[in-house]
Amino acid sequence: MKTLLIKISILAFGLSIFLQTNTITSSDYLQDFQGVAYYKSKTRMDLGNWGAKLSEEQKKQVAARMQNRLEKTYILTFNREESMFNEEEKLDALSGATDSWGKNFTPGAQYKNVKTNSQIQNQEFYGKKFLVKDSLQPITWKIAEETKKIGKYNCFKATALIPTNELTWYEFSWNKLRTKEKTATSEDATEGEMVEMTEVEAWFTPQIPVGHGPLEYWGLAGLILEVSAGDTTLLCSKLILNSSEQVKIEAPEKGNEVTKQEYHAIIIEKMKEFRNNRGGRSRN
Repeated sequence: MKTLLIKISILAFGLSIFLQTNTITSSDYLQDFQGVAYYKSKTRMDLGNWGAKLSEEQKKQVAARMQNRLEKTYILTFNREESMFNEEEKLDALSGATDSWGKNFTPGAQYKNVKTNSQIQNQEFYGKKFLVKDSLQPITWKIAEETKKIGKYNCFKATALIPTNELTWYEFSWNKLRTKEKTATSEDATEGEMVEMTEVEAWFTPQIPVGHGPLEYWGLAGLILEVSAGDTTLLCSKLILNSSEQVKIEAPEKGNEVTKQEYHAIIIEKMKEFRNNRGGRSRN
């Protein structure tokens, strides 16, 4: 009963903030409400055992070369029901080139529709284009009591546990592949294999009452302005609401149509083929 009262008070507090700040009036919301949010992502660099052998200067050099993968800018364009999430491409800080290898395992342009519970994402893997169509990632959010301000917006904290593979279906790791292969051939392998989970912390604002967010995250009573999962944090750095310039959101249409699970399986098989053609296992 106490938990229920806390949740009711939190929701009431959020509603009062929304009414007081009047960031989006009811008349605004009845019209073609739209917005553009810019997110900065930062990922902590983990060099593992190999990093312990490097000097501080060498670590700085590695960090500089990895900057394109550790720090990125994303753009989320949205209206009441739809959103489009894209990475803002930038040149490598040292070479002046784009990160072509890394692009094979990063999220492509992502369209989400919270009304139809659908997600369509462009992915390109070694020159072949895919159109990944699936349902939105199911997320059971738990609303916490903590609040904070991000810019001028009052935000509420929400947490969730999500299967790691569901969040990183477009990625690839040699270490995970080796572990999976070892488990599959082990006498101790069982059908009840433990599912790795990622703890997610999000901050959303009821002042912008849309259920959108960056990457796989969505489904809260307000736009997600900050989200942390694993070693990566995305923070909204700029927000434009109801600009005079009409926002255009169109679902991707080109590419070989697959589901998230099918796409991940294709990556695994292609990387196994790549490894076998090179006559051994990758050490990375």
